[in-house]
Order: sequence, then C-alpha cells, then structure tokens
Amino acid sequence: MAQVEWIGCDVVVVGAGAMGSSAAWWLARRGRNVVLLEQFEQGHVRGSSHGGSRIFRFAYPDAEYVALAQAALPLWRELEDDAGRPLLDTTGGVDHGDPDVIAAVADALTEQRAAFELLSPEAAHERWPAMSFDRAVLFQPDAGRCRADDTVRALQDRAAAHGALVKFSTGSAEVVMRGDQVVARCADVDLEVVASTAVITAGAWVESVVGGELLLPAITVTQEQVVHFTPRDEGEWPSFIHHGDDLVYGLRTPGEGVKVGGHHTGPAVGGDTRTFDMDARRVDQAVRYAERWLPGVEPIPVFGVTCLYTTTPTEDFVVDRRGSFVVGSPCSGHGFKFTPVIGLMLADLVMGTTTVPRIERFRLPR
Repeated sequence: MAQVEWIGCDVVVVGAGAMGSSAAWWLARRGRNVVLLEQFEQGHVRGSSHGGSRIFRFAYPDAEYVALAQAALPLWRELEDDAGRPLLDTTGGVDHGDPDVIAAVADALTEQRAAFELLSPEAAHERWPAMSFDRAVLFQPDAGRCRADDTVRALQDRAAAHGALVKFSTGSAEVVMRGDQVVARCADVDLEVVASTAVITAGAWVESVVGGELLLPAITVTQEQVVHFTPRDEGEWPSFIHHGDDLVYGLRTPGEGVKVGGHHTGPAVGGDTRTFDMDARRVDQAVRYAERWLPGVEPIPVFGVTCLYTTTPTEDFVVDRRGSFVVGSPCSGHGFKFTPVIGLMLADLVMGTTTVPRIERFRLPR
C-alpha cells in the first residue's frame, strides 16, 4: 500500500480554473500559506476556463452586475501589472436586438454612471461594416476581450511566485471535515492536504468535491460550443451580444478568428461524462447566423471548441462561506470577466476582510 503524502497549509483551494487560480493569487499575495489543487494537467480543456478569449463587458440589464464589472476592471489592470503582460484588451462592445433588453441595459448602465451610446442600425453598420443590425444598438466603450488561457496561466504562475504550492494532475478530490480542520483527499495520487479553510472552485465537479458537507443550490452542467470564422480584413472588432430569440455572442480573437456562440443552448451533461464532439446542427446555426449578421467574415467554420457551463437556476454565482468552507462555484457561464474580483471576494471570505462588498444573491442556501 502506497504511503499517503501529507501537506499542511492555511488554505487549500480545490479547482485551478479562473476563480480558484484567482483566489490562490490573492491569498498568496496576502501572505497565506496556500495549496492550489487541479485534478487535470495545466492548461487542460475539460472545464470552463480554457480558450483564447472571453468577453469583458459592463453591459448587463442589472445594475448589480454592472457594478461588479466596474469593480473588476481596475483589478484586471492590477493583475496585468503583477504578471507583466496584457490580459484584457479594450475594444468596446455592442449589444443589439430586442429593444426592451437594450433599454434595460441602458437603464442599468445609467444607474451606475457607466458610459454608453445608443445608435440606429444604419449608424451602427456604418461604424462597424463587418456586422449587420436591424433594431436597437448600444455601444459600451469599456468592453473588450479577456485573454482566457493567458489569464489562467498568469494567475497560476503569479500565485506560485508569491509562495503558493500549485499541484496539477491530482485526480478528483473530496473535501471533508476532520475535527476542526478540512482535508482535501486526492485518492488517485495518495495525497491529503490539511488546512484551516478550503476554497472550493471546482465548477462542474463542485457537488462531488463538497456535496457531502454543504447544501448547494440546484446546479445544471451543459456542454456549450463556439465556432470560429475567418475575418475578411485585419481590423479590430468590438465584442458583441445579439439579443434575439436566442442570445448569440461573439468577438474577434487574434490568431483564431471571430468566435460565435449561443448562450445556454447545449445539452445537459456531467463533468466526467461529457464529450468533446461538436454538434453539427448548432454549427449549421452558427453558419447561418454568420451569413445573415456578419458580412465581415467568411461564413465557413475554421474550428470549434466545446466547454462546460455550470449554472444555478437564477444564473447567479455562488460566492459564500459556511464554517471552514468557502465556495466559489458555479459561475453560470458568464463569470470569466469577473475573475479578479471574485478571487478577491473569496480571499476576503477566507480572511474575514471586506475589500469588496458581499453580494447577498451569491449566498449559499440556508
């Protein structure tokens, strides 16, 4: 029988996607003895944080999320300063389509005093001829593109540089109480990490990691996909969200093309039972969308990528503490833009500080 490796620390973070890596970075910078565990290899594509890019935006029809994005922006710049490289590109962002949704976005932006501009479809097409519009259009200048893979790697590298122990390929973990301490048990590699506090950022695996210790909200895991198209010229694009019968989003990713995806259109799966197969029907839908709405691309798919959404019924996040457990999952398919601020919220929960305000709707069930 193999001898179990034992590691003691202040905080064990389980799940090294965007949120777990961000929490580890903040905690290590604050002098905590941190161990960050990831069941898969570094840079894996099995979860929700991989890929070349994610949209950054203020444009929500909800003032609380607008305020959270505003709080995240300077923290992105702080991360860039620490990492020594760009991770968030400001391109501006366009929301268009359903006038009622656009009006709600405008109201929320106004409430938070965020800049925006309303345009006619004709004026919008003149400004961005690579895109077509037919109804209300809103432009928000602070939006842009998060460099997703680069961000996760930067957080992991900088957490390690600040003293965190980062361990990959640990296999699945189960986190339990043992007396007044928490223990993260990774049976596949005969590892136990014992800590005062556990931060659970396991995404699609959150229930298997900690479901025996905490009451979690209902969670649905779906397999989503995006398709990339080749732009016809080298110009920059704003990120975009099209509010129609379905929500379609996209942005240009240098070196990859223009990404187009549907929001919450994929089938329910499990983290360990999903496939990586592209759904041909949804690829065809993306092609038809490009033909109708994106004259600036060749409407021929270049490549596609799948990822997991882990979603609560309200699409809100879970960021809360119960006893020795701090939970930062799930993030409901729209969380990446908030990576540095959610990591800071998790660090606050560990340390009992209030650097950023708590959000009541992110609490665990009671």
